[in-house]
Formats: sequence, C-alpha cells, structure tokens
Amino acid sequence: MSQESDSLGLATVILERLERERLPRALDLKAKVDAGERLDELDIAFLERVFGDMQAAQKVVREHPEYQELVAKMANLYEEITAKGLENEKAEPSG
Repeated sequence: MSQESDSLGLATVILERLERERLPRALDLKAKVDAGERLDELDIAFLERVFGDMQAAQKVVREHPEYQELVAKMANLYEEITAKGLENEKAEPSG
C-alpha cells in the first residue's frame, strides 16, 4: 500500500466516524444544552473523544482539503456545545 492510499484510508475512517457517529450525538448534545440542561460525565467523555477526532481530522484535511467543510462544521458545533454547556453549569447551581 502506498503512503497516499494509507492517508486516504485514514481520512475515510476518521471522517466517516465524524459524520456517522459523532455528528448525530453532537447534535443531540447541542439540543440538550440549548434546552438549558447540563452535560453529564458521559457527555463530557464523548466530547473529549470528539476533540481527539478533530485533532486527527485536522491533519487529514491538510492532505485532503475536500473534507475541510465537514471538519469546520464539527469544530464549530463542538465549540457551541462546550460554550453553552459551561454557561448552563454557571447558571444552574448543583443539586
């Protein structure tokens, strides 16, 4: 296998995971925090995995710029979720 096909294979795996697994769950979390709810430990662990995927995806996008839009959308969604989640934490005293 050539380095180029290895790179394309890695890009495919990372981006499919972002699109098929991470994006639907991230959209659910966005709805959750937009409704004023707080993120729980599982949500935070998921976001940490998404952050790791985003870092790996940035490397892939340098070689495959056609995926830039998807990665940018996920990065923006991640930022929105974390910002709103933090806002909800500050607004609602813990029980």
